[in-house]
Amino acid sequence: MSDPAAVAITARTLLSKAPRASLATLTASGAPYASLVLTADDGAGAPLLLLSDLAEHTKNLARDPRASLLVESVGQAGDPLAAPRATFLGEAARLDDAAAKASFVARHPLAATYADFKDFALYRLAILRIHLVAGFGRIDGISGDQYRTAASVRKSG
Repeated sequence: MSDPAAVAITARTLLSKAPRASLATLTASGAPYASLVLTADDGAGAPLLLLSDLAEHTKNLARDPRASLLVESVGQAGDPLAAPRATFLGEAARLDDAAAKASFVARHPLAATYADFKDFALYRLAILRIHLVAGFGRIDGISGDQYRTAASVRKSG
């Protein structure tokens, strides 16, 4: 692919369509820890996550905000390893934004039952890099800056 705009568009499309993703964080010992989370696009192409303070991944993020989020194409028949997927690498930060939370809940209506619990908070992943696998042997990557530039151009264009 090697066209940053095409990589960004593919990654953003995957994020906007994927209702869930695999979140990888680092434990206190530095071991990787993966978990299943719900995700939404913040409107500018960054992943939003609604996480409980009681969850292991949230405890890990409190110690070390570095994380990766794997989103895959949904509803595609055939070999899942031949389907597109993107890993968003970055740092997760707690976000106090009522509009973003409302957007997340609109994407995941069942989350409304717990979104306002005291132990739940919204997080945004600040993207440092994206690794895209568009199928067998079709692998590419872009920086977070390239992604944000392409995402803003796509949104305004």
